[in-house]
Amino acid sequence: MEQLPEKLKAFVNNRWLVFVCAMWVQSCAGVGYLFGSISPVIKTAMGYNQRQIAILGVAKDLGDSIGFVAGSLCETLPIWVILLIGVVQNFVGYGLVGLAVANILPDLPLWVMCLAIFVGTNGETYYNTAALVSCVQNFPRNRGPVVGILKGFAGLSGAILTQVYAMINFPNEAALIFMVAVGPSIVVIALMFIIRPIGGHNQVRPSDGSSFLLTYSVCFILAAYLLGVLVLEDVVGINQTLVTLLGVLLIILILFPVIIPILLVFASEPSAPVEENLLPKPEKQEAGGSAQDVNEIILSEVEDEKPPEVDSLPASERQKRIAQLQAKLFQAAADGAVRVKRKRGPRRGEDFTLQQALIKADFWLMFVSLLLAAGSGLTVIDNLGQICRSLGYSNTSIFVSVASIFNFLGRVAGGYFSETIIRKYAFPRPVAMAVVQVIMAFGLLYYALGGPGQIYVTTVLTGLGYGANWAIVPASASELFGLKSFGALYNFFGLASPAGSLIFSGVIASGIYDYYAEKQASLRQAISGSLLTIPLRDDDSLTCEGSICYSLTCLLMSGFCLVAMVLSLIVVYRTRNVYAQLYGKSST
Repeated sequence: MEQLPEKLKAFVNNRWLVFVCAMWVQSCAGVGYLFGSISPVIKTAMGYNQRQIAILGVAKDLGDSIGFVAGSLCETLPIWVILLIGVVQNFVGYGLVGLAVANILPDLPLWVMCLAIFVGTNGETYYNTAALVSCVQNFPRNRGPVVGILKGFAGLSGAILTQVYAMINFPNEAALIFMVAVGPSIVVIALMFIIRPIGGHNQVRPSDGSSFLLTYSVCFILAAYLLGVLVLEDVVGINQTLVTLLGVLLIILILFPVIIPILLVFASEPSAPVEENLLPKPEKQEAGGSAQDVNEIILSEVEDEKPPEVDSLPASERQKRIAQLQAKLFQAAADGAVRVKRKRGPRRGEDFTLQQALIKADFWLMFVSLLLAAGSGLTVIDNLGQICRSLGYSNTSIFVSVASIFNFLGRVAGGYFSETIIRKYAFPRPVAMAVVQVIMAFGLLYYALGGPGQIYVTTVLTGLGYGANWAIVPASASELFGLKSFGALYNFFGLASPAGSLIFSGVIASGIYDYYAEKQASLRQAISGSLLTIPLRDDDSLTCEGSICYSLTCLLMSGFCLVAMVLSLIVVYRTRNVYAQLYGKSST
C-alpha cells in the first residue's frame, strides 16, 4: 500500500497511457467523416438544395484541412490548451448548427452555416495535432506504428460514432448533430491533461514489441467487428436490443488497450538501473549529434574529401572515418589551411521550422507525391456513391463503409510496414510510400480496364493505399525535418489531400462524368425519336450509367499514382544516408 501513490504517479506519467488516451481522442475526432450522415438532416430542416449542401461540404473540407493555427500554437502552448481550443471550436460550431436545425434559432444565412461547420470541423485539427505531436515525441523510435494507429482511429471515428448513436437510439436524426458537438467535447476534456509529451524515450521496455502487437490485434479485431456489424445490419436487420449490445461490445473493444499501461505499471517490476542506461537516447541526439561544434559549424571540405566508399561502410565504421576526417580538417583550419564557415540552416534529420522546410526539395517532392496519391484516393472515396450508382448498385452505404474500414486498415498496416522495412531491411521509410502508390495505381487501373468485380477491387485497394499514405508521410516528415515543428509540418502536408481532390474530383472527374452524361442523354433522345429536343435546365440532374463514367478518370489517376511513386523513389535516393544515420544501418 505504501507504493500505491508512486504507482499511480507512474501510471499517469506512462507513455502507453498517453498513447491509449490519444487513441480514444482520435476515435471521436473525425467528426468530418459524419458529414454524409448529417447533411440530409440539414438539407431537410433548412430547405437547402443539393448545390447548397455541396457548399457546406466544401466548408467542411476546408475546416478539416486548414490546421496551420493548430500546428503553430503547438510550438508555444501546452498540449491541454491546444485540446481545449479544439473543444471550444467543435462545441460552438456544431452546437450552432444543431440549434438551427432544431429551430431553436431562427433560420441562419448559408454563409453563417458554412462558417459554423468550418469552425466545428476545424476543431478536429487541434485534436489530431495534439495527439500526434505528443505520441511521436513519446515514441521517437516507433513513429510509423504510432502515426498509423492514431490516424487509423481518426479515419474510423465516423463508423464508431455512428454505432454509438444507433446504440443510444435518439428520438430523431437531428440529435446526431448535438452528439457530434457534445460527445467528442466530453471525451477530450476528460483526457486533455493526460495527453502530453513526457519524455517517453526514457520508458523503452523489452515488452514494447508485445504491447504494439496487442494494439495491432485490437485494431484488426475492431475493423473486422465493425465490418461484420455493418454487413449484419444491411443483410439481416437487427432489433434495438441487439444494436445496444453490439454498441457496448464496441466500447469495450475501444477501451481494452488500457490494459497495457495497467500491466506495465501495476503488474511488473521497475527496470534495473543498468537496463535503463542501455535504453535508446532521444532522437534529437541521434540525428543531430551530441557535440556542440557539430550543431554550430560545418567544414566545407568534408564532403569533398570523404572517399565515396565511406557511405557503404557500416554505421559505426562510417562515423569513425568521418570523425577522423573532421579532426584532420579542424586541425587544418587551426593552421589556416581550411576555411570554416557557419552552417546556413539545419540538415535533414535535424529540427526544421516550417519556413526552413519549405525551401527544401525533399519537402516538396513528398508534398507533390502525397497530393497526387492522396488526392486520387480521396476522389474515389468522395465519388464512391456516384460510382456505385453508375454501375447499377442501389445500396451504396456498404461500399462507403468498406472504404472507411480499409482506410483504417491501410493506416495501421502502413505504419507497421514502413517500420518493418526500416528495422529489418534498412530501407528508408519513403520506400513504403512508393509501394502503396503502386498498389493504388493497380486498383485504379483495374477499374479503368473494366475487370470483374471492379468496384470491390478498387474500393479495397484505394482505401488501403489512401490510408497508408497518411500513416507513412507524417512519420517520414518527422524523421527528415525533426520534431520541433512537427505540428506545423504535419498540418501543411494535410493540405495535399484536399488540394488534389479539388483538381481531380472538382475538375477532372466531374467534367468527364458530365461529358458522358450529356452524351448518353443526347443518345437517349435520339433513340426515343423525339423531334423536339428540349435542352436541359441548370437544375436538371444529369446521370451517367456504366463503367465508362469513371474509367477515364481512374486511368488518369492511375498514371498520377505512378508519377507519385517516381517522386517517392527520388526522395528515397536523396535521403538514404539520412536514414542510415538515424537508425544506425547502411541504407541500400
